[in-house]
Amino acid sequence: MRRLTWFNTTSLTLGFAFLYLPMVILVIYSFNSSKLVTVWAGFSTKWYGELMRNEAFLDAAWVTIKVAVLSSTVATVLGTLAAYGLVRAGRFWGRTLVSGMIYAPLVRPEVITGLSLLLLFIGIGLDRGVMTIVLAHTTFSMCYVSVVVSSRLATFDMSLEEAALDLGSTPFEAFRLVTLPIIAPAVISGWLLAFTLSLDDLVIASFTSGPSATTLPIKIFSAVRLGVSPEINALSTIMIAIVTIGVISASLISKRAAVRQRLEEQQAVRS
Repeated sequence: MRRLTWFNTTSLTLGFAFLYLPMVILVIYSFNSSKLVTVWAGFSTKWYGELMRNEAFLDAAWVTIKVAVLSSTVATVLGTLAAYGLVRAGRFWGRTLVSGMIYAPLVRPEVITGLSLLLLFIGIGLDRGVMTIVLAHTTFSMCYVSVVVSSRLATFDMSLEEAALDLGSTPFEAFRLVTLPIIAPAVISGWLLAFTLSLDDLVIASFTSGPSATTLPIKIFSAVRLGVSPEINALSTIMIAIVTIGVISASLISKRAAVRQRLEEQQAVRS
């Protein structure tokens, strides 16, 4: 049995400190009573109250949540269908090209994605606003959903779907009644991942947003350029908490689905 040596402990400590120490400092100073960000003057939650009374931040928060919910929902539907089509189609001519086009946003720079979408919206005469941000976020988050769902479909037992078809179900009914409930944890995880990606996106939203639609990351970036305020720390802390809850929820759902699948396989072997 492998034990945690001093070298592994040191490596983990330094790695986590490098990743999370700046966030911890930000969270701590969000409860600072002083208006000076770097001077600690005592514990206080007054900046959270000030944040709740800031109309500009509240409007940006509403736009961000609306965009995140809409884009993650559409991306989940399209990503699930794309993953199902690729996995069920098997090998066909042009599969590598099709899968590469689906997964291209994973490795493509966000600046290129944002600029290309901006030129598209200008070319078709679509005014930039909430809808353009939703379309842009759907474009780049759909591939993440497809990766999560396809990994679950790769281990899916096809005999269950075939049995439903033999019993008289249509392909759509077999997918809705058999396949979808089994892969639901992966679909939910993909939705949560797409939601968090949309929530903290800055680059693509800055290209596709308009004067009437400003997201929280854009608002934070614009405010930080004029100087960091305690309200920014409080707002960033809230966003960190939301993203953390989303990531942990997705991890727990995936882990529970894996445990359930292992138990079902063991029961099938015993029977």
